[in-house]
Amino acid sequence: MTHPLPRQAVLVVNAQSRRGRALFGAARDKLAAAGITLSAAHAVRDPKRLGPTIRKALADKPPMLIVGGGDGSLSMSVDDFVGTATVFALLPLGTANSFARTLGIPLDLDGAVAVIAGGERRRIDLGMIDGDYFANCAAIGLAPMIAETVPNGLKRWLGRAGYLAWAGWKFLGFRPFGITIGEGEAAQTLDAVEVRIANGGYHGGTELVESAEPDSGEIVIQVVVGNASRRLLASWAASVLRLQARKRTVREFRGPAFRIATDPPLPISIDGEVLARTPVTARVARAIIEVAAPASSQA
Repeated sequence: MTHPLPRQAVLVVNAQSRRGRALFGAARDKLAAAGITLSAAHAVRDPKRLGPTIRKALADKPPMLIVGGGDGSLSMSVDDFVGTATVFALLPLGTANSFARTLGIPLDLDGAVAVIAGGERRRIDLGMIDGDYFANCAAIGLAPMIAETVPNGLKRWLGRAGYLAWAGWKFLGFRPFGITIGEGEAAQTLDAVEVRIANGGYHGGTELVESAEPDSGEIVIQVVVGNASRRLLASWAASVLRLQARKRTVREFRGPAFRIATDPPLPISIDGEVLARTPVTARVARAIIEVAAPASSQA
């Protein structure tokens, strides 16, 4: 049994995302042409106003709210949908668009609009780092170092190429760390070069945690093991090239909740934004929001 999506919505676009400002007008027109009635449409140029704009829109209890932006914009939005009956729809306008990839949403504007107009409701889990919800993936290691320091202009104008170039620069100063998963007698301590806390399979636009699904009822902790930085490069290369060896570079833990500590304490990027620091508790919030997802005929 399919669950059709609403035909009325509010559109909120982060105009500071890589493609947000350029595509706002086109998104509004294409949604209208696809039969979606927009009661309001907002192009938010100040990132600090994105959250308040979404909360104000949700206060009117719209049937669906469409958020356009990158993974950071989407992650900061999902908290506000918890406890509402509003469907969360997304237009992937960022650099990596990992959450859209996890849901199977096309990355082009026409394809994303087609999902909103002809897709179906899907109830999904969210991940949590302590009290902060996230949509797709949190990370410990190189990713937070990049997120904390990458110049906005570099990411906006050069996209993934600029992001990867900055990642290469930061890698030169990167060092492995120790991580402890769990507590008490069940705790396990490993040497690590990266940790992915996943509610979905994609991280940085690449499918890295294949076993993670946003409606599994479990959080997946994937540790790239090793005591040399080059192990991270080997793991990423094996994942990008889809080599069987990629599975030998990681250890995975899955369940409803885990306590995570590192030596030394380290920052955590949550869907691309640095918002926490170890030690933390990572957990899953089961079936907590509804999203606009492709129908089986679109998938």
